[in-house]
Amino acid sequence: MSTAERPAAAPAGGNRPPRHRRAPRRGGRGGATENIRVEPAAAPSSEASLQLRIAPTNSVPTGKSARPRGGRRGGRGEGFQGNGRRGGAQPMVNGSRVFGGQLTTTPSAPSSVARSVVGSLAPDAPEFVPGRPVAARPRPQQPRARRMSKSQAPDIATRTHEDITNGHYECVICTNEVLPKSKVWSCKTCWSVLHLSCVKRWSKNEVSTHQQRAVENGELPPPRQWRCPGCNLPKEQVPEHYTCWCAKEQDPRPIPGLPHSCGQSCSKSRPGCPHPCTSVCHAGPCPPCAYMGPSLPCFCGKETSSRRCVDTNYDSGWNCGQICGDLLPCGKHTCPKTCHEGLCNSCEVMIESRCCCGRAQQSIPCSEREEELESELEGDAWVGSFDCGNSETRKYDCGEHFYDTTCKPQHSELLHCPDSPDVVNNCPCGKTLLSALLPESRTTCSTPIPHCEEKCQKELACGHSCPQTCHQGECRPCFEKSQVPCRCGRTTHMTMCHQGKIEPPSCMRVCQSNLNCGRHNCGERCCPGEKKASERQASKRKHRALNAPAVEENVEAEHICLRVCGRPLKCGNHACADLCHKGPCRSCLEAIFEDISCACGRTVLQPPQPCGSQPPPCHFHCTRPNTCQHPPIKHQCHPDSVSCPKCSYLVEKPCVCGKRTFKNQPCWFSEVRCGLPCGKKLKCGTHFCQLQCHRPGQCEDATSQCAQSCGRKRQSCEHTCTDKCHAPYPCKETTPCTAKTFITCECQHQKKVVQCLASRSGEGNTKKTLECNDECLKLQRNAKLAAALNIDPTTHLDDHNPYSTETLDLFKASIKFGQTYEREFRVFAADIKEKRLRFKPMQASQRAFIHSLAEDYGLDSESQDPEPHRHVSIFKTPRFVSAPMKTLGQCVKIIKPVPEPTLASMSLVTTAEPYNALLLSNPRFGLTIDELAHSLSPHLSKTKPEISFLPSGDVVVKIAPSSLSWHTPSPLPGLKISIAKKVEDLELASATSLCAVDVSFNVVRREDTSFGGGWSQVAKGGLGGRATLTAAVGKTSSFTVLGKGLAKKEKKEPAEEAVDDWEREVEGWDQ
Repeated sequence: MSTAERPAAAPAGGNRPPRHRRAPRRGGRGGATENIRVEPAAAPSSEASLQLRIAPTNSVPTGKSARPRGGRRGGRGEGFQGNGRRGGAQPMVNGSRVFGGQLTTTPSAPSSVARSVVGSLAPDAPEFVPGRPVAARPRPQQPRARRMSKSQAPDIATRTHEDITNGHYECVICTNEVLPKSKVWSCKTCWSVLHLSCVKRWSKNEVSTHQQRAVENGELPPPRQWRCPGCNLPKEQVPEHYTCWCAKEQDPRPIPGLPHSCGQSCSKSRPGCPHPCTSVCHAGPCPPCAYMGPSLPCFCGKETSSRRCVDTNYDSGWNCGQICGDLLPCGKHTCPKTCHEGLCNSCEVMIESRCCCGRAQQSIPCSEREEELESELEGDAWVGSFDCGNSETRKYDCGEHFYDTTCKPQHSELLHCPDSPDVVNNCPCGKTLLSALLPESRTTCSTPIPHCEEKCQKELACGHSCPQTCHQGECRPCFEKSQVPCRCGRTTHMTMCHQGKIEPPSCMRVCQSNLNCGRHNCGERCCPGEKKASERQASKRKHRALNAPAVEENVEAEHICLRVCGRPLKCGNHACADLCHKGPCRSCLEAIFEDISCACGRTVLQPPQPCGSQPPPCHFHCTRPNTCQHPPIKHQCHPDSVSCPKCSYLVEKPCVCGKRTFKNQPCWFSEVRCGLPCGKKLKCGTHFCQLQCHRPGQCEDATSQCAQSCGRKRQSCEHTCTDKCHAPYPCKETTPCTAKTFITCECQHQKKVVQCLASRSGEGNTKKTLECNDECLKLQRNAKLAAALNIDPTTHLDDHNPYSTETLDLFKASIKFGQTYEREFRVFAADIKEKRLRFKPMQASQRAFIHSLAEDYGLDSESQDPEPHRHVSIFKTPRFVSAPMKTLGQCVKIIKPVPEPTLASMSLVTTAEPYNALLLSNPRFGLTIDELAHSLSPHLSKTKPEISFLPSGDVVVKIAPSSLSWHTPSPLPGLKISIAKKVEDLELASATSLCAVDVSFNVVRREDTSFGGGWSQVAKGGLGGRATLTAAVGKTSSFTVLGKGLAKKEKKEPAEEAVDDWEREVEGWDQ
């Protein structure tokens, strides 16, 4: 069995492999670590039945400690190896990973085999003895494989070919290596080589956003332009196919030494050269042409020369250095310049010349001379070549008329007079002959020309005819009126003729049409394109078929917005310089060609980067020093706009006023305040600073005068002055005192709050008193009665108890528990918005207390859920009024213990309180006292009833004591029958019964109750503190009644017990 070559051994210092220097990378934007590949050993013998292939490995560790330090992207992740797999290399056998040791070899084995077993079993290993350290064996140091460096060729083509072949060329998009088998694309401007898949993604992402926004806004898509990531220049053609360098073949076959080349001649045309490139298909720009150029004459054509194609200027030619000598445009002189490109210049030779009229003579350049005209005057003849600009008056041949003229050639013969008889044959308008107007013909030019009586009717410049009669000279302006439409065409105006220069008037109508940008309105008065804009908008609102093609919107020229967009671009540094447009602005086309680094400078983005790129996130620790002396908190590098974490060390700091010193204050906290008032005397000398702890010099009067109230006692009353501090001046007291004071009656019972209103000019309300009323007289009478009956009003207390005996007993059993839940009851009763309260699960005795207390409050209660989650919920009902005024603790103190019944107290004759009221149980919902009094008024007209609602919801109709007497029979039994029938007919309540109530309307006895009380008695609205007997003399004794009551209780059905599993119980109901 042959053994494949193993990777080089690690140094003896430890298991960590050596670090390799990172060679400079070409065109890289990231920081991927270039790994060193170790070539596998020679192929093993074909006789071996089982081949052991070890994949090429590198020397970069797979742990986190081998993470690259430089670069932006930091390689391709932790543990990424140069052979394309994650993790370290593993020995492979027929494509499967294997584990275990290697065969041992002898010392004389070949070096390749010996290297493969370093660190494994060996025949010269020392004997292993348990308990002894294993002696380290010397390991042979293997030379480190030398990494091939990047190409240093002088031309781009050779460097690109060599780097791609050696795996050193990186794609600037993904920062992965561009390999000979990769599909690539090359930029024709910067010659960067990129992966075809990467550049496709890059170009689509560049244009997809603009196209999507254009579709959403209903605009035409913008031209497909994207930018090369290497040179940041715009490109219109989107890469789609993989071609060779010369683009002659698609998907070319690989050629050794010439990656991505088709092997044919390049044949590309070079700028300024007629010869095609003869090199083999290559990357980068074509090399300079090596051919000789054709024979080309110089600019003047006197000499001919042949040079190298590179040095030959095919467009402009070459200069021989001789004098040009070509004839200039003047036809008299030659060009004095050396051999030059293009036509010769104008002639600059100075020539002595004379004007056409002969008055001026000067030297002018030959090229500025005008057409030569011959002139002659009084025997003097000359040739005029320019216009002097002077004007003169010349005679006609008649000698009587003159005319004005400019510099023109002179002639010996004078011009014929235009008014000569042989010239003028008609009147000025030309319609009548002079022979018809004059009896004799004109003999001289000075004879006046007669006018006819017809209209002139010559066509004016405006198109109208002249309305004047025949006249001499020019026609006067046209004064005709016509209808002229305004510019927008919506109104017409009657105006005078515009003399041929029609300028449409403007109306006051303001155009409200939207411009093509969609952001601005036209706003121009009398816009000529308003009508077209309204028609365009109407055509857009017309119904179109769903599959109809989009109609291109032709915006009239008047409604094209010419403003600059000016909106900020995404980069945040530039504004949109395009004309105002619809939709979002395009991306900023500027680029950043400088390194963009984080705050610490250890993480860098390599240029070029889009404008507006933010500094990259840095994973190193922040290096900013703390302002204090404590060590900083470790945190990641962050921009300057984000502050470092505050120092969290606890120190001792004084407050800002210096009165106290606080310990355990955070180091960053600079405003430590004790909260005590300052107390320093202010500048007024009367008041003290009331501000809390502050810095020295920041008292109330530091920036303004004392703003506190004066506080000194007024002389007109006993109150203090409330004016603003006016020290050291005395109080004026000119305004009435606004302080509140009390005025009372003589008995001190009535009391009223009024304003003092005392001032220097009046006493105000200081000496006013109130008059005593009936209530004062009543209190005086009660005081006299209390003195007569020897009652002390201070010790006389109300012994009313609103709670049932069962509630008080349960409260006394657990006072702390009762007080806790009584507070919750009172909070629930005081909150108007709360309608339901749910308590946590509790024991049965505690739930009984909740039920009993809820009944005393007039609330409904309900137990829910099975044990052990059974809890109580209480609800507010219409019979709930408010919480009792007394607490359970107060009622426990005032209640008197009930003595045990004795034989004497259980006599057959009982002293029961007489009935003095009617009890209406379960009254109708919404029943009021007024409605009930009105309904029962026919039956209670002879009495003075008092109607009141009990906390339980029942109604008590109490008969006044004046209508009842101890020696007359009570009228209540008779009233009960008639009132009960009335109540039943009107459905005022469910039942009517007799009862006895005390002064506080507490039911102490009911007609349908026997001796008893407790929780059930409270549920019916009565007070269980007093036991009553209803048996008459001669009837069965009370013991018998009690026995029957107990028997009835025993006959009651037992209460239904709660089931353990209520879900199973509910399922049984359906069956």
